[in-house]
Amino acid sequence: MPSPHTHATEPSTAWNRRQWGTLLVLCAAMFLDSLDTSMVGVALPSIGTDLHLSTSSLQWVVSGYVLGYGGLLLLGGRAADLLGRRRVFLVALAVFAAASVLGGLVDSGGLLIVSRFVKGLSAAFTAPAGLSIITTTFAEGPVRNRALSIYAACAASGFSTGLVVSGLLTEVNWRWTMLLPGPIALLALLAGLRLIPNSPRKNSRKGGYDLPGALTGTAGMLLLVLTVVQAPAAGWGSARTLLCFALVAGLLTAFVVIEHRSAHPLVRLGVLRSANQIRAHLGGVAFFGSYVGFQFLATQYMQYLLGWSALQTALAFLPAGALVTIASTRIGPVIDRFGTLRVIAVGFTALTLCYALFLRADLTPRYAAVVLPSMLLLGLACTLTFPSLNIQATNAVDEKEQGMVSGLLNSSFQIGGAVVLAVVTATVTATGGNHPGSPHRLLDSYRPGLVVVTLIALAGLLVTLTGLRSDRRGHTAVGAPSAPVTAEEIATTVPGRDCARTDSPRNGA
Repeated sequence: MPSPHTHATEPSTAWNRRQWGTLLVLCAAMFLDSLDTSMVGVALPSIGTDLHLSTSSLQWVVSGYVLGYGGLLLLGGRAADLLGRRRVFLVALAVFAAASVLGGLVDSGGLLIVSRFVKGLSAAFTAPAGLSIITTTFAEGPVRNRALSIYAACAASGFSTGLVVSGLLTEVNWRWTMLLPGPIALLALLAGLRLIPNSPRKNSRKGGYDLPGALTGTAGMLLLVLTVVQAPAAGWGSARTLLCFALVAGLLTAFVVIEHRSAHPLVRLGVLRSANQIRAHLGGVAFFGSYVGFQFLATQYMQYLLGWSALQTALAFLPAGALVTIASTRIGPVIDRFGTLRVIAVGFTALTLCYALFLRADLTPRYAAVVLPSMLLLGLACTLTFPSLNIQATNAVDEKEQGMVSGLLNSSFQIGGAVVLAVVTATVTATGGNHPGSPHRLLDSYRPGLVVVTLIALAGLLVTLTGLRSDRRGHTAVGAPSAPVTAEEIATTVPGRDCARTDSPRNGA
């Protein structure tokens, strides 16, 4: 029997002013995250020159952010569920604003990396809290898809705006790229205090906090990211690196055992029984990991080898962000019609073609033949893949676990970014990237890194295709199910979507 609260009717698509205001504040935070990421990417060569950082050291300006972000996301997602999503989101946004100001005032590479770590730490709480506010404010199906497509469009707007603004500001001084997000975050904080509704807070006195799980999980994630980003310098086969990986394995094993036995786990392991959940997380690793590696290489190629200014580099990336900004608000109906897996598969195809095409880049600027087509393919891939992965991961998940699932997905993004960037940097360093000697040798050191990101995007495509193959065999519900379903399954099914069966995470142990 379906529950009294379950029905097959389509939810109202009309939003009230409070919903619009909430979405705008959350979009502002996502805009900031993308703005900051794109601005730092373009400013990296100037930062390296001013602070005398090598390629491997410069990696830490990006990896410091990823270390805080990826290491604490699980804790951030669960904190949003337990402490209240509004409270966690607003406090973390205030920390983000303060860290932005700090990053613009420091005068050494070490302090800049610390400020980036603190900013990543704050994002580890704003990202899952913000996404879970959306998924609990807007009903699953077309209404939520529309909200998430707008959310993705704001991410793209931040990306494209950040590219242009960073190019302009870096021409003056790269420090302005660090300072700019501060006042924007403050304005979003003031608006959020007024517009974001209160969310339920779980009573911690009833055992809601899984302290052992939080300690082992957070320590394991932090050490994993730290080990990966340090491995190129220490050596992948060094005793230090191997010992750290062994310790990571021990911490994560302890985490799994604790979560399995805990009455109030930080992560309910049953949520990962869904094949669509697993594909979403693996897709997040491949998507964001390959993108971070590509941006790192492409910005240095344009400025170091082609001699382009920061503004010229920003304008070269602009078509990708502009395409996402224009198309993201229209992606919801496409996902409703074709399902997340098909849309993600097309997105990964475009991403693979983008990286493969960029392998043709040489010392002669060929914007129309190489750079522009690559950026258009990148924009198409981001338009299709990012919102689809978010929808696939958060569908059919109970409201009380949306923060947890959002934290897991964002962890996948950030761990992917850290691991792939470390591997790409190690590849470039091993082939002479730190001491190139000549432009031709530097270009030769970049090509293996581009091969790495291409293969990772291809792996993401293959993982997605396994889901489509399962669909054809009748194991995944997309559109009409191939096997008899219960009344409750019918009542909770949204046509044209995957993740709609009752073997979804909400029914996991």
